[in-house]
Amino acid sequence: MTEVVDRPAGKGQGTAAPGKPATGPTRPARPEPAVDVEALGRQLLGKWAAVRLQARDLAARPELHKIEGLTHSEHRKRVFGQLKYLVENEAVHRAFPAALGGSDDHGGNIAGFEELVVADPSLQIKAGVQWGLFGSAVMHLGTAEHHAKWLPGIMNLDIPGCFAMTETGHGSDVASIATTATYDPDTEEFVVHTPFRAAWKDYIGNAAIDGLGAVVFAQLVTRGINHGVHAFYVDLRDPATREFLPGIGGEDDGIKGGLNGIDNGRLHFTQVRIPRTNLLNRYGDVAPDGTYTSPIASPGRRFFTMLGTLVQGRVSLDGAAVAASKVALQAAIRYATERRQFNASSHTEEEVLLDYQRHQRRLFTRLATTYAAGFAHEQLLQKFDDVFSGAHHTDEDRQDLETLAAALKALSTWHALDTLQECREACGGAGFLIENRFASLRADLDVYATFEGDNTVLLQLVAKRLLADYAKEFRNVDFGVLARYVVGQATGAAIHRTGLRQVAQFMADTGSVQRAAIALRDEDGQRALLTDRVQTMVAEAAGSLRGSSRLSQEKGAALFNRHQNELIDAAQAHAELLQWEAFTEALRDVTDPGTRTVLTWLRDLFGLSLIEKNLAWYLMNGRLSMQRARTVGEYINRLLVKIRPHALNLVEAFGYSPDHVRSAIATGAEKERQDEARAYFRSQRASGAAPVEEKFLLARTAPGKHS
Repeated sequence: MTEVVDRPAGKGQGTAAPGKPATGPTRPARPEPAVDVEALGRQLLGKWAAVRLQARDLAARPELHKIEGLTHSEHRKRVFGQLKYLVENEAVHRAFPAALGGSDDHGGNIAGFEELVVADPSLQIKAGVQWGLFGSAVMHLGTAEHHAKWLPGIMNLDIPGCFAMTETGHGSDVASIATTATYDPDTEEFVVHTPFRAAWKDYIGNAAIDGLGAVVFAQLVTRGINHGVHAFYVDLRDPATREFLPGIGGEDDGIKGGLNGIDNGRLHFTQVRIPRTNLLNRYGDVAPDGTYTSPIASPGRRFFTMLGTLVQGRVSLDGAAVAASKVALQAAIRYATERRQFNASSHTEEEVLLDYQRHQRRLFTRLATTYAAGFAHEQLLQKFDDVFSGAHHTDEDRQDLETLAAALKALSTWHALDTLQECREACGGAGFLIENRFASLRADLDVYATFEGDNTVLLQLVAKRLLADYAKEFRNVDFGVLARYVVGQATGAAIHRTGLRQVAQFMADTGSVQRAAIALRDEDGQRALLTDRVQTMVAEAAGSLRGSSRLSQEKGAALFNRHQNELIDAAQAHAELLQWEAFTEALRDVTDPGTRTVLTWLRDLFGLSLIEKNLAWYLMNGRLSMQRARTVGEYINRLLVKIRPHALNLVEAFGYSPDHVRSAIATGAEKERQDEARAYFRSQRASGAAPVEEKFLLARTAPGKHS
């Protein structure tokens, strides 16, 4: 276990100023809870612990580490070579069929891939493009013939490939992409075509240099009917010359704000002919005569089913964002226990940064959120594995998975960017040095907030699902009852549901400060406050949108647009509730009493931070009295003091070694510097050679003072 330095010593001293003993009557000290780091670490590894440990072993190797300062061309070559290293170490085949050398392990596959972010985010994303997007599209949208033809080459990297969905003119709105694949029955071929510049495929990984093939998403047109977006396998380049094939062209996207180890580029197609059998036809097929058939009659449902098979990109980004947050916090918290600044409570000793309340607020609240996001990700990973293994794969299961992935990916990627920035600032100038990785990781993860679905658009998807669930629950209820339902939230009279979760409404505030504090730190109290906000926001939006289906398309869209912001806020609140619930459920699996106590404090910090962030809503809607609202910040501050002695253990439990963190300020070097400085000044004082501070001399000789 890592030695914890410069903690407030002793029990019962948590409220004393740093370096000063607590005053007042002495009481028998309660035993200080301790964190079982090893057991907590095992729990954090989750169901796929063995896979994570194997992936971390690879991620710790210098061969896979990002080398700062490379040109983008050099970085691209290095990362492509690292893909071969992954193949040689059998790290990329878990999700593929056992018959082709895989292990049909969908959850384990994601768990392994997401750990690569600590080596180099470019490697994690480029591997995700090759095997998580390109390979998965062939596997999940194609049939056995396609698997046999292309998957072996995709798996062993003989066929580097692209996932060509996004267009310059359409990103999140996939249904409106303009590339077409028109069937020609005379030759039994599809003609792939980009009719104008905005239809070029853009930001496509592997497109600029490495891609030999691509899964191209296009509007399938046959017999004059557009059957919507489908996926087609298209050869891009001659394997011998690496030149584009006839009718295909492209450009290099060039240097980006991050992830420059990936050769993103643009692709365009001019009447490119491909065999009919290159249609990945699991969900839609075209016969030689041009007849279209599909096992899914509804075009809309067919479209969302096809896209739903590719949800693993969002799942892996959620996990990778959590991993990056853990690495950043491990470095920043370690540094904050060693770095000293200002002698607030002593004439001779400076305080360590982590003893300052504001510093604790900056880091511990984000630590609590990272734990919540990690536990929620493990639930998402289990849901993903259940769906893709076939254990639970009904339409409702798939919809739940898509909604959960959209909600959590949005929150965790935003959280990672916020955490990296706050950790960078909390480490001062040292945090800005590339050797400490905050700035580099933040640059690389910046795009996580907008690819695999723009976060704001994803939350709108979640909001629509919440509205649909609400409509089912209250299908036969008139508007007057809905209005009374919303008003009833403030009285504590209702029993309600949010995102398929049943909870009891919180009782009305008593006005007692003591009772209020107890209620806020109580699990049921936090749950009720968090859930009530989500349900009320959804109910109010549903009431505002009621009857929109009877309006014209234009007026209906305008009405939805007027309430879009509230809906997205409701979706974010819903996702935060899911994270809080995941944290709470994880507490039940903690067997060590000390660990459970500390993690409960951390869960409470997460829950109360959410309530504090939205205090205005709770006050305006009558859910908290002014008296009770004042206790939120006070209790958060008390939690910070309780968590402080355990901060290093909580980040050590993440399980990342120095070869993963690779931050110069997290090596103990700062402690050595500080110890050297303190020893120097102690020696000066002991020898009597220390110069007298002018301010002390003036204080002694001021009028009215004895010299």
